[in-house]
Amino acid sequence: MRKTLFVLLIFTLMLSVSAVTAQEEGFDCGTDEEVTITYIGDPAGSHPDAEEATIDRFMELCPNITVERLPGDANVQNLLGVYLTAFEAESADFDVIRVDVIWPGLLANHLLDLSDYVPEEQLESYLPALVLNNTVDERLVALPLRIGFGMLYYRTDLMEKYGFEAPPVTWDELEMMAQTIQDGERAEGNDELWGFVWQGNAYEGLTTNALEWQVSNGGGSIVNPDGEIVVNNEETIAAFERAAGWVGTISPPGVTSYAEEDARGVWHAGNAAFMRNWPYAYSTTLESEAIADTFAVAPLPAGDAGIGAATLGGWHTGVSRYSANPEAAAAFAVYMTSVENQKFYSIDTSSPPASLELYADEDIQEAMPFSSPEVVEVTTARPSTVTAEQYNEVSTLYFTAVHSILTGREDADTAMELLELDLMELLGDE
Repeated sequence: MRKTLFVLLIFTLMLSVSAVTAQEEGFDCGTDEEVTITYIGDPAGSHPDAEEATIDRFMELCPNITVERLPGDANVQNLLGVYLTAFEAESADFDVIRVDVIWPGLLANHLLDLSDYVPEEQLESYLPALVLNNTVDERLVALPLRIGFGMLYYRTDLMEKYGFEAPPVTWDELEMMAQTIQDGERAEGNDELWGFVWQGNAYEGLTTNALEWQVSNGGGSIVNPDGEIVVNNEETIAAFERAAGWVGTISPPGVTSYAEEDARGVWHAGNAAFMRNWPYAYSTTLESEAIADTFAVAPLPAGDAGIGAATLGGWHTGVSRYSANPEAAAAFAVYMTSVENQKFYSIDTSSPPASLELYADEDIQEAMPFSSPEVVEVTTARPSTVTAEQYNEVSTLYFTAVHSILTGREDADTAMELLELDLMELLGDE
């Protein structure tokens, strides 16, 4: 009996010391109880070590909280489906989730208001546009972790070999360079080399690619800020016809089934001259044995309108309203998106941080020389705010129509006409 009481006493003291340690660090763990929370991790699936390191740092601060990480589905549409199914059932199966930049309005009713949990100083450190994005009906439903934007990766060795001094600044230049390099390499027996890889599967990733083509060509958005459907126009049609021409020429025939990781796999193997992807692929390419020392990045090319466009992406962190341990879950979300952890996480993943002050950090600039807060100002946002809860359906209609053009099932004129009619029916536009 004495031994049991002694063990309990030591255990209680350990908890007290842990709580004091966390308090000394200026961090509120939310609870002193022993709890376990479940976190749905990075949907890209490419940086599990960075997430585990975040969990380890958090559990050093709050050893009474165990965080179990489950990898998210790499297909964001499938991941969203998992969330919505669980939320409809008010399931407590997971506590903390990744929230895509386009989801706050869609998931707001199922997410905890984090306003009372995040310190004011931390809240003020975030890029203001991201806080605004995550505030729905005056409720802060997610905390910003990292931003993303479309960017062009290119092989410096192949550019030099074929006499190109700078990366392409227009899509026409990219086509010419990609075809020249591909033809030259094929002539030398490298039959696996392709000019350009990107995300062409029928999913949200195609929406981000297609919007870049559309905007850069002067085609505007899918739905404008006033809620008007503006997708069906000559500039947009021309942009999609150009992209369809890449399939089977400078891009693999199978590119219409590619997501981010498929394109990255071809690129990492040294089998692509150019790739469109997100910043996260920068650090992973540095680890590639084939091309780690022979690549660089640049802004995506401009279209006929002379406009450069990069779709804004990024992942945020939210807490389920149905969590059995909301205080502990909120504490983890707050720590994960803190300035301290964002620095570690950004460097580990080459993902630009959501905290403004980190852009002046020398370590961040060394790890991500392509990133700056100004990038956020020139990115292209998807119409998730104006279409709110209907955005997922809007995007599905959009990428399905674009995919039909890329695969040759519909000509661009017909596909855009049908898309316009579908959007009018969905959004009630007369």
